Amino acid sequence: MKVYFNNSCKICKAEIDLYKKEKIDQINWIDITNNEEAEKDTNKNDKELLRRLHVKKDGKIFSGASAFLLVWKNIPKYKFLYLLLRLPIIFQIFSLIYEIVAFFLYVKNKKQLKTN
Repeated sequence: MKVYFNNSCKICKAEIDLYKKEKIDQINWIDITNNEEAEKDTNKNDKELLRRLHVKKDGKIFSGASAFLLVWKNIPKYKFLYLLLRLPIIFQIFSLIYEIVAFFLYVKNKKQLKTN
């Protein structure tokens, strides 16, 4: 499983660093900052990659809240988040909150885009 994240965003980096400490061999962490290979691998442009977290698993791309569920499902310490936030109504609320936070992080970090 590949996780595409923005390592140049201090908030994003801090969160992903927590997950990296768990040393899960099945997760390949990929920084999307100026990474054309990530764009090719996901079939997403730099704006799309910067806008949300993305996960590639079994050839499929997941983004946003769904991507986080996959990350948490694969890290034993955080699996409780997966079990809780995957519940239908709770997932809807989580998705909405994620989109709001992700939008503000995108606005804060969009200066790093190659093309604005």
